[in-house]
Amino acid sequence: MTGLEKQLSELLEAPVVAAGYELVGLEFVRAGAHSTLRIYIDHDNGITVDDCAEVSRQVSAVLDVEDPISVAYNLEVSSPGVDRPLFKSEHYEQFIGHEVNIVLKMAVGNRRKWKGIIQSVDGETIVVTVDGQEEPFALSNISKANLIPKF
Repeated sequence: MTGLEKQLSELLEAPVVAAGYELVGLEFVRAGAHSTLRIYIDHDNGITVDDCAEVSRQVSAVLDVEDPISVAYNLEVSSPGVDRPLFKSEHYEQFIGHEVNIVLKMAVGNRRKWKGIIQSVDGETIVVTVDGQEEPFALSNISKANLIPKF
C-alpha cells in the first residue's frame, strides 16, 4: 500500500463504516493522464449498485472537502467480486484454505508471482502452500493478492 493509499484508507474508513459497509480496501491506479481511485466495499447481505452509488456520494463529499489527491481521477466503488482482492491480515485469515494469486514487491527465490493455497496467518506473515511446499510471505512484501474463484 502506497503512502497515498494509506492516507486515503484512513480518511475514508469512517464514512464508509458510518454508511453501514466494510471498507475492504482501495487502490489508486495511475495510468498516464488518467488515474482511478478504486474502492472496494462489502456487507453481510452483499453489495448492490445502489450501495455503490450511496458510498460513492459519501466518499465524494469527503474527498471534495479534504482534497487529498492532487491529480484528476475517476472514482469507482464496487464489491470485491469473486476474485476478491486481499488487503489486510484479517482477509487472509478469513480465506484460509482458498486458492490465491500473489504478486510480490520484491522477488522471493527469483519469483514475484505465486499461486497457492492460504494455510495460515501469523501476525504480518502468511503461509501459502505452493506445489506442496509451504512458503511464508511478509504482508509488507505483497503488492497484490486476489482469490482465485472456484466454478
